[in-house]
Amino acid sequence: MKVGIIRCMMTEDMCPGTADFLVTKEGKGAFQETGPVDIVGFVTCGGCPGKRAIPRAKMLVERGAEAIVFASCITRGNPIGYPCPHYADMRDCVIKAVGPEIRIIEWTH
Repeated sequence: MKVGIIRCMMTEDMCPGTADFLVTKEGKGAFQETGPVDIVGFVTCGGCPGKRAIPRAKMLVERGAEAIVFASCITRGNPIGYPCPHYADMRDCVIKAVGPEIRIIEWTH
């Protein structure tokens, strides 16, 4: 499976995404069901309130993503302990934009 990962722009200077790359490569964390996956893109939400996540998710699908993954910095607040307050709206808009055939994975590790 090919995935596109959307991460929090506010935490990108604190986290290089190492854990995200490891769990996708090893098929761990959110990828235990799928096994190892290939990353077609690793982008930010574009900053609060996450409106840029919608065109970026569409771009990831155009580049081959079969699933859009919201990194744990958005959904679980890693590493700062503060989940995105805009996540539900961002997720719903991404689902509407990419269509029901694209799987949504709501965390990474």
